[in-house]
Amino acid sequence: MKKLSAVLVCATLFLTGCTTAAPIVSDISAADITLPIVHSGELPSVSRVVALANGSAEIVAALGYESILVGRDVASTMPALSKVPIDNPGHTVSTETVLAQKPDLILIDSNTSPATALDTLKNSGIKTVMIPTTFDVKSITAKELAVATAIGTPLAGKLLSDQITSINNPTKPIKVVFLYLRGTSSIYLIGGKGSGADSLIQAMGFTDIGAAQLNQPFSSMSAEELVKLNPDVILLMTKGLVSVGGLDGLTQLPGIAQTTAGKRKRVVTVDDSLLLSFGPRTIPLIPRLRADILKASTL
Repeated sequence: MKKLSAVLVCATLFLTGCTTAAPIVSDISAADITLPIVHSGELPSVSRVVALANGSAEIVAALGYESILVGRDVASTMPALSKVPIDNPGHTVSTETVLAQKPDLILIDSNTSPATALDTLKNSGIKTVMIPTTFDVKSITAKELAVATAIGTPLAGKLLSDQITSINNPTKPIKVVFLYLRGTSSIYLIGGKGSGADSLIQAMGFTDIGAAQLNQPFSSMSAEELVKLNPDVILLMTKGLVSVGGLDGLTQLPGIAQTTAGKRKRVVTVDDSLLLSFGPRTIPLIPRLRADILKASTL
């Protein structure tokens, strides 16, 4: 009877296309994190904004002025902005698209490219404002205030940036390692000091064991290094896990199965566009991610 039941289960899996691959602890998608929106009652000084700086369109929306956006950056992925055209697909600015939208303000940052496109936009006479590039939680404030100042809503900027001061998580003796994986391109890296993930992990009250041991933002992943770090939980980007064949593929990478996290399959993933976005959605992401890592550490 048991053999018959096993056969029926296998047949069902085959017919439905399901797999028996082990699930990870959690996968946080971009749609799971709600954008915090403030309301200051201010009237912006501009009416048509093309936000090309990384994540700046989400900041404009969080300030309460989504309606003035006519173009956005590829990193602003919140569902509410789906109808706003992306002006830098592949992280390359389309000058034709931007100029056709007749903006009265363009937001850029140090990663906006190519330079020829920026020269064209600047020579068009359209006001262009440089927004700070952010790689840690504490710097989000400067980024949000810069966007708010650029659109003429400083009070909204203060209301939004004040949310960052509310982050105050107690420390827990949990070692987390961030791995940047792109299996299809043979890229296997361990996040160290300055990776960006270290700032998030610290804000959650945990120890980024990679940052504690490695001074470079990213180092080549090796079995020896992973065993030495021996993380309790592994943090990945969603596409990174997919690129190595899911959890089963991850645990077959050298050294993973020899760590506490690998043995107990303590793996948490976050949408690629969300994890290191360092914008308004980072604030609500932190408590959700903290809860998932705490859950993972108990397995």
